[in-house]
Amino acid sequence: MSEQTLWPVIAIDGPSASGKGSVAELVAKKFGFHYLDSGALYRLLAYAAHTQSVAWSDAGKLAAIVSAMAIRFDGGEIYLNGEHVSPYIRTEQMGKGASEVAVHPEVRAALLETQRNFRESPGLVGDGRDIGSVIFPDAVLKVFLTAGVETRAQRRYDQLVNRGETANYDTILEDLRQRDLRDTQRSSAPLKQLPDAMLVDTTKMNIAQAVDMIVEAFKKTAKNT
Repeated sequence: MSEQTLWPVIAIDGPSASGKGSVAELVAKKFGFHYLDSGALYRLLAYAAHTQSVAWSDAGKLAAIVSAMAIRFDGGEIYLNGEHVSPYIRTEQMGKGASEVAVHPEVRAALLETQRNFRESPGLVGDGRDIGSVIFPDAVLKVFLTAGVETRAQRRYDQLVNRGETANYDTILEDLRQRDLRDTQRSSAPLKQLPDAMLVDTTKMNIAQAVDMIVEAFKKTAKNT
């Protein structure tokens, strides 16, 4: 067992717009753990490919781009090769791109080591679609965080409007349905709730309640282990 594998991991998986990122980041702060937004890695790749005029369907070129990506998370902001790119990768276009590049097994394999390298002392909270199933199957606590698709669409709509962006609820709803379909039916690491994952449905729950549930579950699990 390497020293790195000794650091505990809380893995939070779930569909797009379920609140994984907000919840995971707050849980990480509660424990002073590092935070990995794995979805951002796919958005970063989609953005890098877009700037280099590489099609999101070109698995070989996408995998090659991964090796040249220097990624840094800093205070909620994201940097790619030293450039602050948070505003660019949080667009709906890059969200769609992330879902499209993520279907390629070559891309997921290329990003595997990058994601695992975020595991550092004293621990890590990671969120995504396959954090508990593929990236960190030995996670101390696995969570499947979800919400009804209409609820997720409304949250995404409100988020975009609050940022001053133009948004259409029906378009967002259909896009989320398509993303769910791609994520659950892809051949490589499909989105699913693991048998050993705790289900947290935030349809009628706010972020603070979800965070509290996960924090208490981790404390209990850590105490028992």
